[in-house]
Amino acid sequence: MSFDYTLDFKNTDFRKRPELYRVGKGEQGVLLVEPYKSEILPYWRFKTPDIASESSKKIYSLFLEYLQAKDFVGADMARKFLQMGYTRSRRYANHKSGQKYKQNPQEEPTKELEKIARKKYLLPIEEDQVKAESAAIFKKKWMEAKNNAVYQYLMAEHKSKYGL
Repeated sequence: MSFDYTLDFKNTDFRKRPELYRVGKGEQGVLLVEPYKSEILPYWRFKTPDIASESSKKIYSLFLEYLQAKDFVGADMARKFLQMGYTRSRRYANHKSGQKYKQNPQEEPTKELEKIARKKYLLPIEEDQVKAESAAIFKKKWMEAKNNAVYQYLMAEHKSKYGL
């Protein structure tokens, strides 16, 4: 089931209400789902490889703590922060400003024009090796989390238990 953006995220504690949580796709909800956002976000950094290494290790340790507590939602949120560490580092590795497009291709009136606009508005790639290294560090931890057998078991259990 896709991520439900209609929930009252400001007033929902997903630790107390895990049945409301939907994994969604990729990083959906990473900056919405509490109390996990507030627990993990302070450690999320990727400016240099040293900072990315420290950050990814801390977030991965939180991931393992959530798994030990059988807290799937927390573990999934930590996994999403690791994934976001990779994707944001890669974005800055490719585009110094962090902007991928000259203008937002999603503002085009149709999906077909949006696809065309993605190529038309794409800014040239300016490779930043420092950010690329940060991305590689996060990707390694993200893959460890994603492929963790306990995590996969808890995800299947969560989906089964809540009819997803």
